Amino acid sequence: MSLQYSRGCPFDCDFCDVAVLNGHKVRTKSKGQFLAELEALYNRGWRADVFIVDDNFIANRRKLNEEILPAIIKWQKERNHPFSLSTQASINLADDEELMRLMVMAGFDSVFVGIETPNEESLVECNKRQNKNRDLVASVKKIQNHGLQVQGGFILGFESGIVIAMVGLLNAPRGTKLHQRLKKENRLLEDVSGDNTDCSMNFVPKMDRQILTNGYKHVQTAIYSPKQYYMRVKTFLRQYKPHKRKGISQLQWWHIWAFVRSMWFLGITDSGRWLYWRFLVSTLVRRPRSFPISMTFAIYGFHFRTVVRKYIGVPVEDASD
Repeated sequence: MSLQYSRGCPFDCDFCDVAVLNGHKVRTKSKGQFLAELEALYNRGWRADVFIVDDNFIANRRKLNEEILPAIIKWQKERNHPFSLSTQASINLADDEELMRLMVMAGFDSVFVGIETPNEESLVECNKRQNKNRDLVASVKKIQNHGLQVQGGFILGFESGIVIAMVGLLNAPRGTKLHQRLKKENRLLEDVSGDNTDCSMNFVPKMDRQILTNGYKHVQTAIYSPKQYYMRVKTFLRQYKPHKRKGISQLQWWHIWAFVRSMWFLGITDSGRWLYWRFLVSTLVRRPRSFPISMTFAIYGFHFRTVVRKYIGVPVEDASD
């Protein structure tokens, strides 16, 4: 289920249309309004994940630290922690120890971060100032060490331990500074397709288009090939320190059924079946407490490989070496 707490973003990344649509001024719901929406989900029987859909949940950190997160912590505790929360945030979340601590106590277990690129020149060009002049890998590890899974919009490298990486080709949405600049340079083509897996771009890139597209396909196949993917999950598990929770973490019958099905699809029919069994046994022996989340990630990997095969058209197993 999804809820929204705020709109607007203080940053001004050239390729992003969030500020164009919602402005730079951050508007937030009151504590009472937000808790009432959580209560509405609870009263209808929901007992699982809730995605806070804000483009940047931490845009008003002071209000979160002093008012909203303490209220959510109290609400969750009184109801035996019925919800697991996730959201989107900027990388400067890593700079606020108290905010990360409170988010985890409130029930947040994952956060999507737009990292985009480790190249400083590219960050300057696209005006993503919040990512500049910092060790991005260290920031990711710090967030994970506090108990938050990091899902990234980028491909930074396997050492970061980011399991879920949303990789897309750059497009220029209408109204953005990037769209205006490319229009002046006479480089715009058709409008944005809205599909971030179809290899489309609505402008003429400086790099040869075919080389760029082929590189994109290679990245997609490489990051989700069984060998690289399981390596990344292992890296994540080494540095992830989850907060102990009650409530929704209890074992359900459908958890067992999903695990049984995963053994068939991943352990029998998938091209990376031997890597799956090695990963399963290794997790049971070395990190038994991380076994549920490791199997969840294994299933995610199967899904991602299926999507890449369907939309990119390249067998993912070819990139495993």
